Amino acid sequence: MHIVNFTPLTAAIGGLLIGLASALLLLLNGRIAGVAGIMSRLLPPSPGDAAWRLWFLGGLVVGGVVWRFASGQAAAEIVFEATWPILTVGGLLVGAGTRVGNGCTSGHGVCGIGRVSPRSIAATLTFMATGALTVYVTRHWLAA
Repeated sequence: MHIVNFTPLTAAIGGLLIGLASALLLLLNGRIAGVAGIMSRLLPPSPGDAAWRLWFLGGLVVGGVVWRFASGQAAAEIVFEATWPILTVGGLLVGAGTRVGNGCTSGHGVCGIGRVSPRSIAATLTFMATGALTVYVTRHWLAA
């Protein structure tokens, strides 16, 4: 694996902005910035609840687009080294894990650890260990 164009300063700024957005959502709206939970509760929308969810999710997209143009960096080509069936199964497994773990990486990893939630710490350790094990198995045991 080659890390290309890694810039610690922009990574740190991005991390700070994610933390700030998560803290503000919790302080001002009393909500956890777990993207899976925000998305899953859009359908069916609760009265008066959908607007902030749409703004939050829209901000994720708009923020990326604004950064892309403001930074002057060309869009990187995204290359998938897996087939569509493998990507589909992987996506379904991530979705199932999100349901079983009652949250996603942003909800548990960013917000939960920030609140020192034992459940979120356990969930984050579990999905990080599972991810590392998956990479090891697929790269070293199943590699052609």
